[in-house]
Amino acid sequence: MATDGTAGLRELLARHRLSPAQRRIARYLLENPDEAAFLGTVDLAERVGVSQASVTRFAFALGFDGYPEFRSALRTLVLDRRATEPAEGLNDLQELVDSEIRNLRWLRDSLADPGPLREAAALLAASRPLPVLGLRVSAPQARLFGYFAAKVHLDVRVLDVPGTLMEDGLTRAVDAGATCVLAFALPRYPRETRDALAWAGKAGLTRVLVSDQPINPLTEHAEVVLAAPVSSDFAFDSHAASTALSSALLHVMLNALPTDQQASLERFESTVAKREVFLAE
Repeated sequence: MATDGTAGLRELLARHRLSPAQRRIARYLLENPDEAAFLGTVDLAERVGVSQASVTRFAFALGFDGYPEFRSALRTLVLDRRATEPAEGLNDLQELVDSEIRNLRWLRDSLADPGPLREAAALLAASRPLPVLGLRVSAPQARLFGYFAAKVHLDVRVLDVPGTLMEDGLTRAVDAGATCVLAFALPRYPRETRDALAWAGKAGLTRVLVSDQPINPLTEHAEVVLAAPVSSDFAFDSHAASTALSSALLHVMLNALPTDQQASLERFESTVAKREVFLAE
């Protein structure tokens, strides 16, 4: 994540459920934080393409008494770079790794309120089967989650092929009793992922989305959004924080499962030990 001071802003936005118009405002703030911190309601409304009243309601929705109070807080968030400045004396590669460390620190701080993670874990644990969706760069995240989840969840179905095959998989999951779908959507956001989420919604599934920020083109297609920043400083994006978030979600989901399913993990470990599946513990 770039050192633009948006970490605090992302955390603030992640704590609130916003309307479509408010999400457009939030997206603009995240993309243009230094400029937005000095805009009035009229200028911000013109840039986003919403009404001035929508900007005021946006400030109220975030818990502020009015837009002036929100703008003051925004200035503090985006101008205070002390928490995101790289350490001195690092070479180029170390600075790249340091950008990911800042992402992990942001994720750690966001989990101070574990409510959204627990809500998502409970929804996933209760869904049988559990479809897990991921396309293009997000497919490995979906497969990794599915690999571990299948050790304790009785029916996990990883869906990583777009189009009508994705629709078939979601439909079959619903017919079998699924109530929730977990989707991974890391940048860039494929059009097929949006279509799959829309289809899942029409099918009646509650949609839990793991993405890089609380507001992006796909978050309006999910009921629960979990965010972990992606580092774009490398030649190719690094997903360390989203992988850590996925592990945290698995950890909490395990605790939300019935006791007999939790015990299946111990039975699995006992079985692989007898079969000598692994060369070392």
